Amino acid sequence: MIPGGGQPNMQQLLQQAQKMQQDLAAAQEELARTPVEGSAGGGLVKATVTGAGELQGLVIDPKAVDPEDTETLADLVVAAVRDANNAAQELQQQKLGPLAQGLGGMPGLPF
Repeated sequence: MIPGGGQPNMQQLLQQAQKMQQDLAAAQEELARTPVEGSAGGGLVKATVTGAGELQGLVIDPKAVDPEDTETLADLVVAAVRDANNAAQELQQQKLGPLAQGLGGMPGLPF
């Protein structure tokens, strides 16, 4: 008869889960420190966000500023931030995707 009825070693499973949790935390920390840039209007507006999606900076070229047309400037800002956030999401997939897949193999985890 197999000791433990052929069940996986719980201590080993716990250690594996703990390592994955540490790897995930390290990847999230790295994302929070990694700047990602997006732009709009051919570079007239540039937004910088962290890999976690937090807006860090916004650069507006003076050529984009028309006092008679602030609506276009607002659209460019939104587009630049959206572009930066899309880049941040791609970075998140690169960094966290493999870790989430690894967690998917753990019984009882909702991935």
